[in-house]
Amino acid sequence: MLALAAGLLVLRFLPALPPTWLWLLLLLVGFACLFFRRVLPALFLLGVGWACLSAQWALEDRLAVDLDGRTLWLEGRVVGLPEVRDGTVRFQLEDARSRRADLPQRLRLTWRSGPPLHAGERWRLAVALERPRGLVNPHTFDYEAWLLARRVGATGTIKAGELLSPAQGAGSWRDEIRRRLHGVEAFGREGAISALVVGDGSGLSTADWRLLQDTGTVHLMVISGQHVALLAGVLYGLVACLARLGLWPRRLPWLPWACGLAFAGALGYGWLAGFEVPVRRACVMLGMVLIWRLRFRHLGVWLPFLLALDTVLLLEPLASLQPGFWLSFAAVAILVLAFGGRLGVWPWAQALWRAQWATALGLLPLLLALGLPISASGPLANLIAVPWVSVGVVPLALLGTLLLPVPVVGESMLWLAGAQLEGVFRLLGMIAEASPAWLPHAVPLWGWLLAALGTLLLLLPAGLPLRALGLALLLPLAFPPVDRVPRARVEVWLLDVGQGLSVLLRTRNHALLYDAASRFGEFDLGERVVVPALRGLGVRSLDLLLLSHADGDHAGGSLAVQRGLRVGEVLAGEAAALPASLAAQPCTARQWRWDEVSFSIWHWPQAGNGNQASCVLLVEANGERLLLTGDIDTAAERVLVYSRFSPPVDWLLAPHHGSRSSSSMDLLQALAPRAVLISRGWHNAFGHPHPTVLARYRSLPAEVYDTARLGAVHLRLGDRGAAIGLREQPRFWREK
Repeated sequence: MLALAAGLLVLRFLPALPPTWLWLLLLLVGFACLFFRRVLPALFLLGVGWACLSAQWALEDRLAVDLDGRTLWLEGRVVGLPEVRDGTVRFQLEDARSRRADLPQRLRLTWRSGPPLHAGERWRLAVALERPRGLVNPHTFDYEAWLLARRVGATGTIKAGELLSPAQGAGSWRDEIRRRLHGVEAFGREGAISALVVGDGSGLSTADWRLLQDTGTVHLMVISGQHVALLAGVLYGLVACLARLGLWPRRLPWLPWACGLAFAGALGYGWLAGFEVPVRRACVMLGMVLIWRLRFRHLGVWLPFLLALDTVLLLEPLASLQPGFWLSFAAVAILVLAFGGRLGVWPWAQALWRAQWATALGLLPLLLALGLPISASGPLANLIAVPWVSVGVVPLALLGTLLLPVPVVGESMLWLAGAQLEGVFRLLGMIAEASPAWLPHAVPLWGWLLAALGTLLLLLPAGLPLRALGLALLLPLAFPPVDRVPRARVEVWLLDVGQGLSVLLRTRNHALLYDAASRFGEFDLGERVVVPALRGLGVRSLDLLLLSHADGDHAGGSLAVQRGLRVGEVLAGEAAALPASLAAQPCTARQWRWDEVSFSIWHWPQAGNGNQASCVLLVEANGERLLLTGDIDTAAERVLVYSRFSPPVDWLLAPHHGSRSSSSMDLLQALAPRAVLISRGWHNAFGHPHPTVLARYRSLPAEVYDTARLGAVHLRLGDRGAAIGLREQPRFWREK
């Protein structure tokens, strides 16, 4: 079983899928080894071959390249529960058909200001389709891997649509239940109750999710193994209790019935939650545990764990691309290690505390490897919230939902559940305020291996030799080695933030952020991309946050940056137009030096609009220059050239994302850059960069580095080297 799991997990670490003939050969060799009873290599090779075959099917089901960016009329069925936030509906469409082309089996679509949608409806839609593509930045969420793991073959934005047939099928029942739950008065926590009952997290606000993340309690509001196991445990315990009291029918063996009813309850809860990937995984794990309890208990506790692991991966090899897969199985393994083989029985309070600290400690290396936040307050928060939600909230929420047809009774139970949830969130808020989540610095491989070994030693039973050494091995996590930038050099990261801008400039002892990306409603790229990327790169504070101007695609994420990092000073081209809490000062001409690197700011005082008012920053390190231009247009460029603030530069950030109203030939001839950086979104609505502007760049000639094609771009100013795009790092699921 370990050999099979290892073969299936190899997929996660492949930079590229092997050619078809190779994985077919792996399958053939695997079957041959199995025939000759070489079981370990056989199962390993079969696991690798099956995983590669499954991944190849998913990649082949993506939207055709010639359809990328085109708008098509198509028909399909809404599946799952549509998510509604800020008037925007996001949902999945299956069985999509178009007269003009073959389409992937599953699409993920967005409809801004669209009408209400319900699971099971069939729609005719005009959709601007795109191949699965996400932002690529250091130490941030990999959206493309997430889409592939869900076998989404295309994304798209809806332009128009018409309903063909009303909702029908099981999905419509879930949607109706969600609608009724949102209509109940429950202290404003109807969204949280919906998350616990039908697995719909769209009713929780961004602030709620941030609070759960800061306290390490996200799993409480996601239907996963904890809630499924709770319901199954209640049903199992009920039958066992009746049997012990002599109230269970003697003609029915209690153990098979207890296991059967527990699994049936888990499947029912899973159906109510839509059988999303975490729920399917939880049901498989629970099924293996119940089979082990019924027939194979004498073989040890690791048997159901390995059976569940192999079963999940055989059913869906792409599950290993999702962080939840690793966290759920790791958490179970840690609990088995922490409680297995111990003598005696611990009091329940001691067992609950040990479970919390062991899980928090054991998941530490894994959270670090996955680039996820680490909550120091997690053990305390979970110690209080887990039993509160599991015992006090979930049963009331499920019973209240079941009894909604009964007047008053169902609503009263849901009201009580909402009241308790409000108490839970208030308590978590106090804990999070005292100890927010920690986004750690990326640790080198050797440091991570030492920390993982230290964690393992600390989880072993007390009294074993060298166990105390585990604390010393965790030191690389607390004091990670930092790759210091040499003097007279600047580490430059042009982050991939779509149709926006954010540039990190870091010298040996200082850090500057030029613009902070965009924010659309509650979707804040400053919080989701900029802060995690900077934290992962080792930036804990900013000496200067320089906002070129007040447009949302440049300053939208500034509050999130200020909240997530210590910011010394804020300068802005339109300081008066920014929130007062930023305390931004007006951008004026100034010069300074950090670590033998010179910085100069230029600003047009007579600017007629926000774009013209952009702060322009010139950076020079070891004779190599970089000019950051914000959104200045040709008029501001003309003034810039005449102001003598336009020496020849090596690197130029394309003004206004390469729009037609910028990058005049006068500016380019004065600057004569050898390379141009462009920050923009893939298939953006503005058509940036304009073809005529690209032609001007190539005529210089200048090499173009485009975040939409390359992801985040990294260079070291002062070394006179080339830039590198993160999308060039090989990942088999990543679009080129």
